Amino acid sequence: MVSRSYSNLLDLATGAADQAPVPAALGALRRRLPRVVTTSGLIDDSPASPSTPSPAPHPRTIVVANQLPIHCHRPASPEEPWTFSWDEDSLLRHLHHSSPTSMEFIYIGCLRDDIPLADQDAVAQALLENHNCVPAFLPPDIAERYYHGFCKQHLWPLFHYMLPLSPDLGGRFDRSLWQAYVSANKIFADKVLEVINPDDDFVWVHDYHLIVLPTFLRKRFNRIKLGFFLHSPFPSSEIYKTLPVREELLRALLNSDLIGFHTFDYARHFLSCCGRMLGLSYESKRGHICLEYYGRTVSIKILPVGVHMEQLKTVLALPKTEAKVAELMEMYMGKGRVVMLGVDDMDIFKGISLKLLAMEELLRQHPEWRGKLVLVQVANPARGRGKDVAEVQAETYAMVRRINEVYGAPGYEPVVLIDEPLQFYERVAYYVIAEVCLVTAVRDGMNLIPYEYIVSRQGNENLDRMLRQGKPEEKKSMLVVSEFIGCSPSLSGAVRVNPWNIEAVADAMESALVLSETEKRLRHDKHFRYVGTHDVAYWANSFLQDLERTCKDHSQRRCWGIGFGLRFRVVSLDLTFRKLSLESILMAYRRAKTRAILLDYDGTLMPQAINKSPSAESVRILNSLCRDKSNEVYLCSGYDRRSLHEWFPCENLGIAAEHGYFLRCKRDAEWKTCVTAADCSWKQIAEPVMCLYRETTDGSTIEDRETILVWNYEDADPDFGSCQAKELVDHLESVLTNEPVSVKTTAHSVEVKPQGVSKGLVARRMLASMQERGQCPDFVLCIGDDKSDEDMFQLIATAACGDSLASKAEVFACTVGRKPSKAKYYLDDAAEVVRLMQGLSYVSEELALANRRDEDDEDSSLDVWE
Repeated sequence: MVSRSYSNLLDLATGAADQAPVPAALGALRRRLPRVVTTSGLIDDSPASPSTPSPAPHPRTIVVANQLPIHCHRPASPEEPWTFSWDEDSLLRHLHHSSPTSMEFIYIGCLRDDIPLADQDAVAQALLENHNCVPAFLPPDIAERYYHGFCKQHLWPLFHYMLPLSPDLGGRFDRSLWQAYVSANKIFADKVLEVINPDDDFVWVHDYHLIVLPTFLRKRFNRIKLGFFLHSPFPSSEIYKTLPVREELLRALLNSDLIGFHTFDYARHFLSCCGRMLGLSYESKRGHICLEYYGRTVSIKILPVGVHMEQLKTVLALPKTEAKVAELMEMYMGKGRVVMLGVDDMDIFKGISLKLLAMEELLRQHPEWRGKLVLVQVANPARGRGKDVAEVQAETYAMVRRINEVYGAPGYEPVVLIDEPLQFYERVAYYVIAEVCLVTAVRDGMNLIPYEYIVSRQGNENLDRMLRQGKPEEKKSMLVVSEFIGCSPSLSGAVRVNPWNIEAVADAMESALVLSETEKRLRHDKHFRYVGTHDVAYWANSFLQDLERTCKDHSQRRCWGIGFGLRFRVVSLDLTFRKLSLESILMAYRRAKTRAILLDYDGTLMPQAINKSPSAESVRILNSLCRDKSNEVYLCSGYDRRSLHEWFPCENLGIAAEHGYFLRCKRDAEWKTCVTAADCSWKQIAEPVMCLYRETTDGSTIEDRETILVWNYEDADPDFGSCQAKELVDHLESVLTNEPVSVKTTAHSVEVKPQGVSKGLVARRMLASMQERGQCPDFVLCIGDDKSDEDMFQLIATAACGDSLASKAEVFACTVGRKPSKAKYYLDDAAEVVRLMQGLSYVSEELALANRRDEDDEDSSLDVWE
């Protein structure tokens, strides 16, 4: 049987739904799959023949990135085929060298060269057969608007903290560029669908170019094993919230199972955005940061990428590297020069001009370094283009000329600018001879230049002889790095600087030069140990292991998709946790002879709102249920008894106030306490503490009830309020250690209440009272929305195994919202709870009407008989 093709999310952007035919070369790839991909987006679910069992597949990871790790070689004539070679400098290529030999990698991405349409099928087949690569061919107009448009004009600047305050600074948001971005991601998704075996394969998506790709893949395969790693910074919520499509991108990222960031700062900013814009909170589970997103656990991993150690060692041992080192030594060291090195892309975020200003300041303040110190600045070609790149280039050339004119001399240039692409071995040679490496980027995702420099300075025996370093302990290096780059936190021995502070950078450069040899060796040794153990292999294996851990329970969950377009998400629930069916509960309610109903109020019968009083409809429903003689109805709430008495003028409604401390079975009954009368003298200790936090947390309030004190931060800043709540809990627990109270946290509050008080105690009292009257309920309904209601759910589940309920009692413990709970059922929100209660009240009224008709018929029969 062939399953349905997934609906085209691209309708949101372009309305196009055409799918390209699958290249014939994919046939060999499909033969290893237990499910056979027959057309892009269609899967054959027919069972395999029992006579030919297929062997267990090897683990396989599909790596998706903007560019393939491939160099294209254009043919000399149209008759000759294209040829390809691996880009050994690419991080994606390093994954293959660094992971276990049993792991197979398939790469999906664009090629750097434009392939003519007539050659694309042949190129795709050659790449798949020889390199395990699947190229994504983007139409030229989409490619231009996708990469140079949305990626480089919107995402790249914003993620590096540059706001489009004017048309010259990145430009205003362009909806057509966004549509091209979505279109390109859709093409990448189609390529993944051509090769994926969703039951076994892992998918690893890389970087900001493909943020919405997880939504397309999750839409097609709800249980796909999907990881995403962001190689750029993630901005603070104040910056990110300016993006018009901010929610679509966040929800797309959350369709991954594991999201990786280089530093805790980037992860913290992402979590803050999720909290402020989507209302999601995170927690740490055994050292792993997790978000609950519609029942799915999305893990957050903080893992800085490393360098490929074996590649660097190989390049260091090349004869041409040694020859280049000898040439540079003669050029600089032979003339008594000390080399400081900078290697950066020519773009506005790398801080090249700030570095040159610091060099100029150093030469001005320290004349002794004139004629001796040389800054070699390697400027790689910019990846983007536009007015800002041209301005950076012009400014750099002008500053280099000025510094060399002022501080240069015949045979001496203090700044050497290399603006031609260097081969990797040439760059390594510069690392080897540099006394100090200088990185002054104003914002950068990771930046592996310092790591490469450290490994290169470790060298090898041949280079040691050339540099006259006879002993391993004589190896040394010095780093001056910006505190705004991703590798800065891991390089504790580096001199960290604020690149905007020119004088401080100049001082740091001078201190790095004059630091004692012993100190330089100690710092180098510490850095080399870290870089050597946290290389690209460690990074890749750690990420894939966490991805496997995160996805291990996919098969044990029920999943289905909700939402349209790029707001699509998957609901994932435990197999025993399901939505409460209105039809089934109404049938059970109608059959029952004795019913027990326990309801929470705020967030259950009434949505969270400023006005806490119930609606007229809620009061009508409760009155209707309470008039049914077969029902015992209790309302459990944290509110005080006076408010609840005024809000609910229902004669037969049982009310438990302040989480069950006060209890009454009917409106005209006296209030009783579920525990021994409490001494509330502890309030004199707790209230001043809460007042302190109220004064220091704008938007927070204090509610003083008879036996409970509540500090509420619902209207405060969510991050600050949550932080203050944790501090308040610790503070209260310390000052109330000897008091008979407990300190509890809820979604947006901290409560102090007498020990032993819980809603579970109310449920126990209710069932015990019914049992004393000879009533054993055969229908129990319990609904609540927060942690305080979990005690009710647990008590009801326990009672179902005891003698307080009828032997065949039907029990419905239901939480509001899809979340981990001791309840077996859920409803989405308070509106669904009200609809359910309306249905129950209609059944009660129906049954009452039927009973009255039966009584009237019986009376009529007696009259006739008489």
